[in-house]
Amino acid sequence: MSTLEIKNLHAQVIPTDGSGEPKPILKGVNLTVNSGETHAIMGPNGSGKSTLAYAIAGHPRYEITEGEILLDGENILEMDVDERARAGMFLAMQYPTEIPGVSSANFMRSAVTAVRGQAPKLREWIKELNAAREALQIDKSFSERSVNEGFSGGEKKRHEVLQLDLLKPKFAVMDETDSGLDVDALRIVSQGINSYQEETNGGIVMITHYKRILNYVQPDFVHVFADGRIVTTGGAELADKLEADGYDQFL
Repeated sequence: MSTLEIKNLHAQVIPTDGSGEPKPILKGVNLTVNSGETHAIMGPNGSGKSTLAYAIAGHPRYEITEGEILLDGENILEMDVDERARAGMFLAMQYPTEIPGVSSANFMRSAVTAVRGQAPKLREWIKELNAAREALQIDKSFSERSVNEGFSGGEKKRHEVLQLDLLKPKFAVMDETDSGLDVDALRIVSQGINSYQEETNGGIVMITHYKRILNYVQPDFVHVFADGRIVTTGGAELADKLEADGYDQFL
C-alpha cells in the first residue's frame, strides 16, 4: 500500500518571458490518494487543475511557495523531475510534447530502463512492448516514428497510456486525457488506464472537465476544484450533479 499526500500546497506560475510578478494559482490544496483509488478532479477552466498536475510532476514554471507533497512519507518537492518518476510518479500530459529524432521504441526502452534500474532483455522487451501496443490498438509503425511527431491528438493520448502501462508507477496523474478523443479512442484509452490499475493497484488522479471518461474509469472520489483549491468532495454521484447543474453551485 502506497500513499500520496498533498498538504496545504500553494504554487505560483512564473511568466515565461521573465517579466511581471509570479501569479498565485494554487491556494492550499489538500488531497490524499491511496493505492487502488481513483480520484477525479473536476472544475472550470482556469481553476488550477493542470497547475496541480505540473506541480506534482515538477515543472520548472511552477514555484511551490508553501506546503508539501509526500509519496510514502517522503517529500517529492525535494526531488528532481526524473527522481520523482523513479520514485513512482507519472504524469500523462494534456498536450504531449513532440520529440523529433527520437523513435518511440527507443524512448520507451530508455524510460523503462531508468525506472526499473536496468535495461529489459531485448527479446522480452519486444514481447512486452508489442502486447501493450496491441492492447491500445497502436499500429506497429509507431515504434519507428519520432515521439508524438505528426501524431493526431488521439494517437498522442494512446502513447501516453502506453507509457503508463509499461512504466507501472505507484500513482498516475492523468491531465485531461479524454480531450480530443472520439468515442472509440476514449474507450480504448480508458481500458488501458483500467488495465494499469488492475495490474499494479496504482492510484489515479483523473483531471477532467467532463463526466464521459468517468463512465469508463470509475472514480471512488470526485473533487470540485475552484480558485486554486478543492472546494467540495463526494462520490461518483457528484460527477452526475456537475454534469446536470454545472459548477456555479460550488463557486
